[in-house]
Amino acid sequence: MSEIRFDGRTAVITGAGGGLGRTYAIDLARRGANVVVNDLGGASDGTGGGSSMADAVVKDITEAGGNAVANYDSVSTPEGGEAIVQSALDAFGGIDVVINNAGILRDKTFAKLTPPELEIVLDVHLKGAFFVSQPAFRHMKEAGYGRFLFTASAAGIFGNFGQTNYGAAKMGLVGLSNVLAVEGAKYNIRSNVIAPIAKTRLTESLLGPVADSLEPDCVTPLSVYLVSEASEITHEIYSVGGGRFARIFVGLAPGWTQGQGAVVAAEDVQANIDQIRDPEGYIIPGSIGDEMRVMMEAFKGATK
Repeated sequence: MSEIRFDGRTAVITGAGGGLGRTYAIDLARRGANVVVNDLGGASDGTGGGSSMADAVVKDITEAGGNAVANYDSVSTPEGGEAIVQSALDAFGGIDVVINNAGILRDKTFAKLTPPELEIVLDVHLKGAFFVSQPAFRHMKEAGYGRFLFTASAAGIFGNFGQTNYGAAKMGLVGLSNVLAVEGAKYNIRSNVIAPIAKTRLTESLLGPVADSLEPDCVTPLSVYLVSEASEITHEIYSVGGGRFARIFVGLAPGWTQGQGAVVAAEDVQANIDQIRDPEGYIIPGSIGDEMRVMMEAFKGATK
């Protein structure tokens, strides 16, 4: 098995000053990538800022013989996203990989969550990934190559107490990645999502004693593989942490069909709810078109 390399490739990693992002930056650089280490340098709640975190990672990379530059722009504005991508173009002449990793926490129960606490989390996680990915996508489309990785969370995919804003933003990233995978397919642009379980400054206090078994390095191998030329995987989601790697997917069950144009009452749904909920025979749709095909087949087979 040949070594996975990134020679001649340029990667932008947001939130790369520590935790997961730092491990990605160091491993990609070790494998030959030019790396833009983006980090605003703020606290875990998004306040403050500084250059020291990104600078420290760049120093580690360059002292080991790699190529890296620091960027301190915020992902949460269109101008910041453009500036981050421009850093890659100015320093290395292109952009091939984007790992959207930047994030903050403002946890609070749903009833007590304020609009500003919702907005700032959406700004960093969801809008931030959009603002960085859109200018990068345009360059990748012209070049005919690109790899995106989005950092979601089980809090969005499965739900978690006290994380309405975070969960909504993280599940939004799944939708964003899915559309990039569909639109980027013919341009050799691949897009995937990970839902990592790892000890970082955002999660260490939440994980308890198990945190020591969930070092960020355990997530890095899958992330690096998914953004490499060796991987043609796209439109997928993975749970990863502690040395465990597993696919997560959204399945579509066959369901129940009364027939095209039939009038259905709530009582009919009640009578057939077990068949509607039965997951046996599910498919994993690759796009909305797959759902429509299932519906059309159901119409053909339904008794009118």
